[in-house]
Amino acid sequence: MRIPRGYLFNRLVTLLLTVWIAATLIWIIPRLSPVDPADIMLGRMAAGAGAVENADRILEQLRESFGLNDPLIVQYVKYLRNIVLFDFGLSTATFPTKVSALIARALPWTVGLMMLSLLITFFIGNLLGALMVWSHSPKLIRVAIPAAMVFTSVPPILSGLLLMWIFAAKLRWFPLAGSYGLTVEPGWDWGFVMSVIHHGFLPALSIVIVTFGFWALGMRGMMITVQGEDYVKLAEAKGLRPRTILYWYMIRNAILPQITAFALKIGLLVAGQVLVERIFAYNGMGKLLYDAILDQDFPVIQGVSYVIILMTALAVFLVDLAYPLVDPRIRHGSDG
Repeated sequence: MRIPRGYLFNRLVTLLLTVWIAATLIWIIPRLSPVDPADIMLGRMAAGAGAVENADRILEQLRESFGLNDPLIVQYVKYLRNIVLFDFGLSTATFPTKVSALIARALPWTVGLMMLSLLITFFIGNLLGALMVWSHSPKLIRVAIPAAMVFTSVPPILSGLLLMWIFAAKLRWFPLAGSYGLTVEPGWDWGFVMSVIHHGFLPALSIVIVTFGFWALGMRGMMITVQGEDYVKLAEAKGLRPRTILYWYMIRNAILPQITAFALKIGLLVAGQVLVERIFAYNGMGKLLYDAILDQDFPVIQGVSYVIILMTALAVFLVDLAYPLVDPRIRHGSDG
């Protein structure tokens, strides 16, 4: 399906404006803080060594290395240029490690955990939401699904602690912490893959059980509006199988707003993973962001926040372009 150039151009402009505004806010907010990254670095050096000789000269060198002596407009222009190149500077907590190196190590773990959790909750939640409305659903399912949705009111960190206590501490079915086994050598082999799945099961489950209700409730509301439509009644009059009507007439037309929410949920899910990754010592972006906040590591906070925003904006952009593949009634127009 061909996408009109005008439509694609409008969406690209919207994407770039969204990322630029968000990146600008990320740059401004830390500068409203009275905390100086160079002072933080010097304080850590003093805490480790007890005393720092030539503190004033070292402080000046640190400010120079972080670019804090430049005028604000120069800092801003350099910042915009660097984020395009994914150069977020040096971490103040693990100086002189590059922020991009820290993000590169953490990003695959978060993306894997996030996409696994999001896909599971999206499909299960929407299916359960549809079954709550479908007239042919067994009565037991209609009762059990709302009862299970009580878990959606539980914060992910509490569900994680509960699962950890039951399945890791008591039953010992899963490890307490880590992204993979300490005795396993990272690589594209079956042993490493199974270790990653084994270690990531509980963190993923702790997110799934508290978020599937979001999709179920949204799908339930959309299914209520769809089930009375003329095309559903026509399909019933033709004598089509109830499951065919459910999947191809009701769910297919009701799921479109859920796909939009799927893209928007990426940023929210990463935020929800912060504490989950922390309690499971899962080496992802959430744990990296949590540690950076505790250490007042502003370059890492900026870098992680920018990557999360970029991921969310790109997801919304791609989902927007993919709408006609889900619902053929929608056609891209040059007016957007």
